[in-house]
Amino acid sequence: MLTGTEMGVVDENAAALGVPRKQLMESSGNAVAQAVRDQADPGDGVTIVAGRGNNGGDALVAARFLDEFDLRILLLGRPETITTDIARENWDALQSAEYATEQVRDASDVSLSDPAVVVDAMLGTGISGALREPEATTASAMNDGDAPVLSVDVPSGLDAEDGTLADNAVHADHVVTFHDTKPGLPELDAEVTVADIGIPDAAELFVERGDLTRLSRASDAHKGDSGEVLVVGGGPYTGAPALSAQAALRGGADLVRVAAPESVAREIQGYTENLIVREYEADVLGPEQVDWLSDLADGHDTVVLGPGMGDADETLSAVEEFLGDYEGTAVVDADPLAVVPDIETDAELVCTPHQGELQKMGGETSDDWRERADLVESFAADIGHTLLVKGAYDVITDGEETRINRTGNPGMTVGGTGDVLAGVTGALTCVQEPRHAAAIAAYAVGDAGDSVVDERGYGLVATDLLGEVPPALWR
Repeated sequence: MLTGTEMGVVDENAAALGVPRKQLMESSGNAVAQAVRDQADPGDGVTIVAGRGNNGGDALVAARFLDEFDLRILLLGRPETITTDIARENWDALQSAEYATEQVRDASDVSLSDPAVVVDAMLGTGISGALREPEATTASAMNDGDAPVLSVDVPSGLDAEDGTLADNAVHADHVVTFHDTKPGLPELDAEVTVADIGIPDAAELFVERGDLTRLSRASDAHKGDSGEVLVVGGGPYTGAPALSAQAALRGGADLVRVAAPESVAREIQGYTENLIVREYEADVLGPEQVDWLSDLADGHDTVVLGPGMGDADETLSAVEEFLGDYEGTAVVDADPLAVVPDIETDAELVCTPHQGELQKMGGETSDDWRERADLVESFAADIGHTLLVKGAYDVITDGEETRINRTGNPGMTVGGTGDVLAGVTGALTCVQEPRHAAAIAAYAVGDAGDSVVDERGYGLVATDLLGEVPPALWR
């Protein structure tokens, strides 16, 4: 089952894989036409009611496959207000072929006559709430009429995110939906057909540009709405926490703070004035800092734990204690990864190991990415956390759903790129589910690395990635 949002991601990923939306619309329209043939006989009256989006576009395609019927095509609104290029192209195709079409400019103009089948293609999966005019009056006419109603993808008025049905929604007798069923459809008193429209399985497996459509930022956003990240690291190293913190800012977080030992805090601050550094009295993190760290972490949406922290015994003990009591979201990277499988925690963890670190955690790997994906998925299910295992093909899994990312290049084997990835993942976990955040971060950081190599060749350094992350996320 896929929500409307998930279906939008899959559609765009299919386009990235070479199956464009226009081709998918042609297949969808053909599936709608076949469903009409299953409900009516040649010569019967068929009334198509098309909205101005892609849902209506599917039905406009279907019209070209229904010449054997007494066809009536109604567009709700004016043609110039059709909202997508591909839907408009299919409207124009009907005009060029001189199909008889009608425009419904006002709710009072709605008249469905008495066809054998009414096709409801008014509103698709991107709509929620009660129907407005002229859809509301048209839905009422459909519901009050004697003709069976065939809805395209979902009945108009069904919220494809949570499955709720508006009070004035269309009462469909049949639904032809595409690729997978949608929330709410199994509960309808209607016959539901799931049509294969040629979306490859790879559109759900591989992370592609469609995953970026999950990202948004409100025009009236305030400071903090896009997340506050706490990077906990440093001691043996200073560059790693500074990279992660800068990457979190480039990944979209509004505020990023770094908790670090006083011995390196000033040096970390010196990398950029954009960082807020909170220091503690020690050379490395130890159990005596856990209470202070827990209080500080409570004011943040996500903690990035590990960059440059080292593997001193007292540090790993502090990590165990902190995570044992922490109930928020944390991205765990580098040395602290080794203790994660032994920790009982209510925290939501995203672990970002390379394959060597994965093995130290107790997981298994393989040179074959398909086999590795299965092994990592099983290990994620065992430890109960999301994993982003870095490699030529990154594996992202929460133990139930697994994604593969293919962006990136051999130049990114340079030190520090993992710290950038941890920071971007931290920023995205503020506003996304962990598995989506990890997938988008892997894609964007890999794409940033590809952009650097395309422009300059190999020899990139981790700081080169920082400026390329925002366009990779938002272009």
